[in-house]
Amino acid sequence: MLYGPERAPELTRRMLGIADRYRQRRVRQCLKQGWDEREVVLITYANSLQSPGAPPLRSLKYFLETYLAESVSLVHVLPFFPYSSDDGFSVTDFRAVNPELGTWEDVLALAKCFDLAFDLVLNHCSREHLWLVEFIRGDQPGAGYFIDTDARANLSMVVRPRTSPLLTAVHTPRGLRHVWATFGSDQIDLNYANPEVLLEMVDTLFDYLRHGARLLRLDAVAYLWKEIGTPCIHLPQTHQVVKLFRDLLDYAAPGALLMTETNVPHAENIRYFGDGDEAHIVYQFSLPPLLLHALWSGNTDFLNAWARDLAREELPPKCTFLNFTASHDGVGLRPLEGLIPKEELDTLLDAMRQRGGYISTKANSDGTQSPYELNISYFDAFGGAAHGSPNPWQVPKFLVSQAVALSFRGIPAVYIHSLTATPNDTLGVETTGMTRSINRRRWDLHELERLLADARTATGRVFRAYRHLLALRRAQAAFHPDAPQHVLPLPGGVFGLERRARDGAQRILALFNFTDRPQPIRPDDLPGVAADGSGWLDLIGGDIPPLRSNRWLLPPYGTWWLSNAPAACFRPGD
Repeated sequence: MLYGPERAPELTRRMLGIADRYRQRRVRQCLKQGWDEREVVLITYANSLQSPGAPPLRSLKYFLETYLAESVSLVHVLPFFPYSSDDGFSVTDFRAVNPELGTWEDVLALAKCFDLAFDLVLNHCSREHLWLVEFIRGDQPGAGYFIDTDARANLSMVVRPRTSPLLTAVHTPRGLRHVWATFGSDQIDLNYANPEVLLEMVDTLFDYLRHGARLLRLDAVAYLWKEIGTPCIHLPQTHQVVKLFRDLLDYAAPGALLMTETNVPHAENIRYFGDGDEAHIVYQFSLPPLLLHALWSGNTDFLNAWARDLAREELPPKCTFLNFTASHDGVGLRPLEGLIPKEELDTLLDAMRQRGGYISTKANSDGTQSPYELNISYFDAFGGAAHGSPNPWQVPKFLVSQAVALSFRGIPAVYIHSLTATPNDTLGVETTGMTRSINRRRWDLHELERLLADARTATGRVFRAYRHLLALRRAQAAFHPDAPQHVLPLPGGVFGLERRARDGAQRILALFNFTDRPQPIRPDDLPGVAADGSGWLDLIGGDIPPLRSNRWLLPPYGTWWLSNAPAACFRPGD
């Protein structure tokens, strides 16, 4: 389909040759198959933690081994390659480790302790990449690696994630050329109509597996294939490329996982599961903004409606969601399309600006602009002190948001700055000029350790509570990523999920109060619970909630994980 029947046999032979070389040389003879309830992903930059005299990758390894060895299973190390901008996503060399961060030996040392996820930044490369130098000179292979486009072409149908010009000028001896740049002038899109580009990325994918990756994240994959006269997003050829990657992994690296990054509305996002033959994992992009809206407003109606629809969806076999609230990017707003009214979104965004946040926009085909992304620390989104007194509910509200994400069907992913309750990094924004820097602080490791040791700080409080939640979650069969999920019918302001172990032995009723008032819940309104609530235990508190007037009172911004299998729980302090 991609390159025609005449070229297909030779290209297939070459791709299988790349895969076979990996099979013959692979360092790790077998990768873990599938996933279970112990799967927790940590998202971090290689240099999120820094200490004098040590490469950041080694500081990261120390922190993970010291504090999170029993809390996470897989570490997504965001691009650690040499780069020119965008904190790593404008790659100048896909095969090297940025020497400011460490070496491949440091990466492999980390892979001995944790499973790793690498980014395959396959849509574009840096303007400073050798391939663009070759393009300018007219030398191969780079001369055919980019999309040289007539500046007068009608590109109005192209879906844009940015407001920057789609084409960027490049001066060459042949004159001024205009190349495709979906994300900006320092991120030049690669030309997948040239099979040599695809072969290069296939080889890079297997190189990452050789260097310790278990999961490959396909960055910005939705924009991969371009055809003038189309939206140039989610094209059939793009899905075929994802299927090809999946086939090659199934053939040469069983157990390796493929995850697509497509910050788009839910219906478009889940198409990257295909029929179970594309990505193993897709991000749950609608969850972060829906949670933020529900906790800001105290109204769970929109979250409930979305979650009920989600529970009715049947995922293909060996496919799951990655549930997260924050990441290195901002909170995507396109995934809210059709889920909450525009006036609700506008009011929410105004409130986030008051808490120090920024709103980026995208260009629409009619020449207008619309909100694309909210840039804010997810912790400060729940009530930072930038414009007034500290919010006493900030920590409880933030923790309930994290507990909800940990409870959904799928694999949970935790951003390092959520673990550490990192506030808005306004100095970072001023230094870099990028609004995304607000949520990309680089911690001094010794400063962070002092805060972690002090239970009076927000960092210390959140980190202790978060580790407790992670330890509990990883011990519950009902929280297996594939365990069934149902939304509980609860009064407004309260949200609830039922999770049931695949063998039926354990049930967990996860209850969340999205308000600052105690919320009454009748035990016999919950499925399978007697009027006196007997036989159920709150895993988090380690006790049975007391009844008052035949009702339980769920505390303000409180979370209960009610389990019918108390032997599986930990006690506070374990």
